[in-house]
Amino acid sequence: MKKILLLEDDIALGETLKDLLVDNGYNVDYVVTGNEAIDKSYENKYELYIFDINVPDIDGLDLLKSLRDVDDITPTIFISAMTDLKTVLKGFEVGGSDFIKKPFFPEELLVKVNLKFISDKKEIFFNDIVYIFKDRKILRAGESIYLSQVQLNIFELFIKNINRIITKDELYECLEKPTEGALRFHINKLKNSTGIEIKNIRGNGYIIEKS
Repeated sequence: MKKILLLEDDIALGETLKDLLVDNGYNVDYVVTGNEAIDKSYENKYELYIFDINVPDIDGLDLLKSLRDVDDITPTIFISAMTDLKTVLKGFEVGGSDFIKKPFFPEELLVKVNLKFISDKKEIFFNDIVYIFKDRKILRAGESIYLSQVQLNIFELFIKNINRIITKDELYECLEKPTEGALRFHINKLKNSTGIEIKNIRGNGYIIEKS
């Protein structure tokens, strides 16, 4: 189980984010001050840090800089209402790998966390499908599957978000000319080529599920 350290001094938001991450299979330590985060980071090994910037004791930027200074290379996502360019750039300068601007939907953070851990993998297995990230290559029962660029983009969006409903707006971003008809066409082509069941959740979007 992947272990995450979450630093957020807004308790309502922090608890919401923690519950969402835990419900999706992550082990989360939640703290509200920079000093607590330092203590936790020294006591435990984490696969990911999620730091708010404007927090008590020591802000998230200085916190990460101090951790990088002692060779802690844990990937870090910053979340903050401080969205000026200077703050964002400093977040990356001190070693952050992503930045989410408040306000945001909690699910946005979940997507970024999922993608972070998926990107660490070399391949994903789904039924009789193997997806090799580096080459963007799809194997089905050991045989290569060739898709159009649009269908490959849609496939990758689904395979990175198994068991999550992908909205039509997200899928439209994969299309050159986004229309309802074009989306149905490419999804049907993808289903026929891969054998993957892509469910239409009426009024919400589409999903592939792994039991």
